Amino acid sequence: MVYILLGTGFEEIEALAPCDILRRGGVQVALVGVNGPEITGGHGITVRADLTVEQLDRAQLEMIVLPGGLGGVQAMGASPAAMEAVSWAYEHDKWVAAICAAPTLLPRLGISQGKRCVCYPGMEDQVEGAEMVKANAVRDGRLLTGRGPGAALDFGFMLLEALRGSEVAAQVKAGMVYQQD
Repeated sequence: MVYILLGTGFEEIEALAPCDILRRGGVQVALVGVNGPEITGGHGITVRADLTVEQLDRAQLEMIVLPGGLGGVQAMGASPAAMEAVSWAYEHDKWVAAICAAPTLLPRLGISQGKRCVCYPGMEDQVEGAEMVKANAVRDGRLLTGRGPGAALDFGFMLLEALRGSEVAAQVKAGMVYQQD
């Protein structure tokens, strides 16, 4: 199960595009409300979460995804349950994925140390201990990071490829008529 955490003010495209891509690839995904069952994103789109962060079942956790959006990142960072779930995932060799401003949460948990990462431009100094690279999305071991809203599709396909392989990712790309220049 992939759990995508949603805190009030989350960046909608960074949560919903990867969710859509993963589901198209046959992956079970749950949207997880950090601030309750209904979460409003940074652009006024309200989403009904499948469960709250307190209901997250670690035994089912395959990957945890942290979308950006400054409000959403602040909400996740202020939630002991959210931060404990991310820490648990990393410590138990599960996939941890963060995009945009969300990689700034990783140093607090010791996750970014020595890892190749990307984040929203201008926030690189807040991802302490990481080797910042120029890419839309980058994978380093079980850590996956994305640059920002414009990289949401690349990020989503990277997550799908990590979980189900390049053939499934290629099939979903073709079905979505996704083209890279």
